[in-house]
Amino acid sequence: MRNGVVLVFVTCVCMALWTTGCSDKKPVAADTTAVDSVKVADTTTVDTLDRLISEQPMPKAADELFDDFIFNFAANRKLQMGRIKFPLKVVDGENVAYLEKKQWRMEHFFMEQGYYTLIFDNMKQMDVVKDTSINNVVVEKVYLAKEKVEKYMFERLNGRWMLTSIRNNDMVQNTNASFLAFYQKFASDPEFQLESLNNPVLFTGPDPDDDFSTMTGEIAPETWPAFAPELPSGFIYNIMYGQKYTEGNQKIFVMRGIANGMEMQLTFKRIDGEWKLTSLSE
Repeated sequence: MRNGVVLVFVTCVCMALWTTGCSDKKPVAADTTAVDSVKVADTTTVDTLDRLISEQPMPKAADELFDDFIFNFAANRKLQMGRIKFPLKVVDGENVAYLEKKQWRMEHFFMEQGYYTLIFDNMKQMDVVKDTSINNVVVEKVYLAKEKVEKYMFERLNGRWMLTSIRNNDMVQNTNASFLAFYQKFASDPEFQLESLNNPVLFTGPDPDDDFSTMTGEIAPETWPAFAPELPSGFIYNIMYGQKYTEGNQKIFVMRGIANGMEMQLTFKRIDGEWKLTSLSE
């Protein structure tokens, strides 16, 4: 995920832009309200990074793994313009429009917030991230409060990843609709969050006495505030690498830091018809 130019980009932004510090234990959610209203906090910094990155060609190997490609695509303005199939088809309900090249605005995706999020049904689905044989990937931008989902449809054409269309849907049409509605309230309402904890919540995290070991334990509701992570509540991203979602009774919500490689997993299970947080792993 950090091949070629991405290494340069991550190093620069870790020091200059992203909210996730290089030494932080876990990814910290940015102020999603601010992100919703302002595309880029410091456009001068981002434009400078764009210029630096655009001078470096994307490694050919980056087209093998989608994660390598999307990081270059989101960071390199010149590359992005060359990897969009213009005129770009945009479907919004029954309305269809086509964007010309001159109408396109640089899309940085999750690069501005220093972490990205993923949703899986189970641990086995997580292996698909490393699959180099997939040819269709969807990057979802989920506006939780607005209950809208933007889907960026990528296809690998002649060995090159291309953005081929954008589709806008109501969140209720998403396969994860039930979980997304729950998550929005879980992330934004502290009282509801406490009510939605399984008792106990299983915890796995780094051992403070041994940098190479992890520790496990249980979190009771009364001690939750000491462990509760900051979660994005305005919008989240999800990348569909071809995994087939079901309504199901389990969802694994993953936050991955870009600058530091740290990861946090929250596992939710539907118990007696209600979603509950059952485990937290850092």
